[in-house]
Amino acid sequence: MSTGEIDFYELLGVARDADPAALKASYRKKAMKYHPDRNPGDADAEAHFKQISAAYEILKDPQKRAAYDRYGHAAFQNGGPGGGQGGQDFGDLGDIFETIFGSAFGGGAGGGGRARPRRGADLRYDMQVSLEEAFHGKTTQIEVEVSTACDTCTGTGAEPGTSRRRCELCHGAGKVRAKQGFFVIERPCPNCHGAGEILESACMDCRGEGRVDTPQTLEVEVPAGVDNGTRIRMTGRGEAGPRGAPAGDLYIFVHVTPHEVFQREGTALFTEIPISFTSAALGDTIDIPGLDGITHSIEIPAGIQSGKQLRKRGAGMPVLQGRGRGDLVVEVMVETPTRLSARQKEILCEFRETETGDECPESRGFLNKLKDVFGG
Repeated sequence: MSTGEIDFYELLGVARDADPAALKASYRKKAMKYHPDRNPGDADAEAHFKQISAAYEILKDPQKRAAYDRYGHAAFQNGGPGGGQGGQDFGDLGDIFETIFGSAFGGGAGGGGRARPRRGADLRYDMQVSLEEAFHGKTTQIEVEVSTACDTCTGTGAEPGTSRRRCELCHGAGKVRAKQGFFVIERPCPNCHGAGEILESACMDCRGEGRVDTPQTLEVEVPAGVDNGTRIRMTGRGEAGPRGAPAGDLYIFVHVTPHEVFQREGTALFTEIPISFTSAALGDTIDIPGLDGITHSIEIPAGIQSGKQLRKRGAGMPVLQGRGRGDLVVEVMVETPTRLSARQKEILCEFRETETGDECPESRGFLNKLKDVFGG
């Protein structure tokens, strides 16, 4: 895509008489569409993003816009009408790109200043906890190996007794520029690799990185109520930044192991309880030991059917970083006896002889439905 001949108004998709609000709205829309973070690896999108950013940087300034409307791109070339005839000198577009890239791509050293070292990387640790531990919370220790600041050079990367000197190629900016037609392209300095400085002598222990891999034992507070996917953030416990830059963070991802009795959905605990058919018919009370160490009594109403759920309020999991608890939900499964004594069979036979059909209305209703459908 040619850059030197494209009209700035066309790039932004606005009329030449567009007001500042329209300019800003169109720029934001296009910047979001073509931003490199939304188009990783797409060189065309990145180039277009730079073009619309440069166009907006000029058109949002009334004086620069007036010069562009009068002279076009020539207004911003060295020696052009904007600078060589006593008017406002807009200089080289490198200053414009310094501002654009400083905000769009994480900043850089302006005016030949020292480049800022990047922050250390964030780290991830996966932790398994039982449902009981998720209920109560716990304090535990974990072993991790992370990059920490080198003790020998105190994180500077320089051998003790030596220092750093400013890179002569980029003058400490960490970046070099190359002009391509109308635009200025910036890239990391190949001499200092973007650091802006050169080591006189690299530290022998960390090889100039300013950090070394070190095993660490960390104490972790697991709060009550954690669930699968809960993240615990430990600020500054990630990888140390190069050359004394701030460390990243450590993120602990919690995984709750399955329980033999309870299944969890949010703050609710679910379980299935088999009961005898006599308890289902006559009603009963069952006791369920809870994760809190308390025995919870569940009232079984007479005539309950299989699959019916009974709820015990406030007997479930704690609310993470909040107050209260969820519910305990018990699903009743009516069990038919498989072994009967002679006396039990006799009693059941007597009961069957007394049945009228009203005892089990659903069964009777289904049989009547079959007769209506198939006849007889």
